[in-house]
Amino acid sequence: MKPVLLLIPAVLLVSCAREEAAPPKPSKTTPVPVRVAAASMQNWPDLYEATGTVRARTAATIASKVMGYVQQVSVQAGDRVREGQPLVTLDARDLEANLRRAEAGHAEAMSALPEIENGIAAAKANLELAQATFRRIDDLASKKSVSSQEFDEASARLKAAQASYEMAQAKRAQLQSRIAQAEQEQRAARIMRDYAAIAAPFAGVVTARSVEPGNLAAPGAPLLTIEREGAYRLEAEIDESKLAAVRAGQRVTVALDALGRTFDARVSEIVPSVDAASRAYTVKIDLPALAQLRSGLFGKATFSLGARQVLAIPAKALQENGQLQSLFVVANGQAHTRLVTAGRRYQDSVEVLSGLTAGETVVVSPPASLADGACVEVRP
Repeated sequence: MKPVLLLIPAVLLVSCAREEAAPPKPSKTTPVPVRVAAASMQNWPDLYEATGTVRARTAATIASKVMGYVQQVSVQAGDRVREGQPLVTLDARDLEANLRRAEAGHAEAMSALPEIENGIAAAKANLELAQATFRRIDDLASKKSVSSQEFDEASARLKAAQASYEMAQAKRAQLQSRIAQAEQEQRAARIMRDYAAIAAPFAGVVTARSVEPGNLAAPGAPLLTIEREGAYRLEAEIDESKLAAVRAGQRVTVALDALGRTFDARVSEIVPSVDAASRAYTVKIDLPALAQLRSGLFGKATFSLGARQVLAIPAKALQENGQLQSLFVVANGQAHTRLVTAGRRYQDSVEVLSGLTAGETVVVSPPASLADGACVEVRP
């Protein structure tokens, strides 16, 4: 029985040794065809992007110049208005009463004018008579034909007539002054009365309404806001470090996300003061006339500040998965995944800030089957 027991383990050992000694079968992988490009240093325009808000170039806050209750508001927010169109009407009864009072004062002053003119005519006639009488008495006095008493009386009557005439002329001057004052009061009362009808100062769009019929309109209190349609600009905030690089008249590229539009524009004004909190200053950029433009839209302005050298690759070589940016680098016939940090894009290229050096070869439009470490076959 013992030889049998010893034979079985020997057979098992021989069998296991043969299984372990069997060599592995070599595996064959098919290279993945890819297109490649070399990372290279390129001259790119040095661009600076600033964000801003679209605002109307001309906007007016409509307010009343007189105090009064609002009778009617003829427009709503969003309405288009023409120049001179009535917007708000105030209760003008007090102003009408003031105008009537001024008109009555003017009429009263005018009614006294004929009396004054008649008085002047009478005084002038008396003066002419006194002058003629004095000339005759004076002629007779030179011939010693009249007494000194008669000469003195004629001289006194001439002086009295002269004084009466001058007094009548002075009264006419006073009356003319009163008439002129009454005319000014009448004109002022009419202007104040007209302030009760508030009209649009220019053609545009009503963007805000803060008054309703029955409200008391106080001088200077906002009632409506109107913006001139078709005249808008982007007010962008620029970092103070770029102050020397931005100038009036400079051409920029403006993008409005809400409209999906990008167009060329021009810097029209640079606000000279810098905000102490944000360390930025405001640049105003005139926008073309677009029907969809509205105040408050978000916009981006891109300024060209010269040129700079960047490490660039084709944009189709970059893969983005959430916050991760990667690409495939080809070396020794194999593709290896490389994490990189990408910068801005320009045309069909993208800037690489870190993770890659100039001269390295990257895969352009990598196929879905390409994996890290896979063998590749470069094709044109």
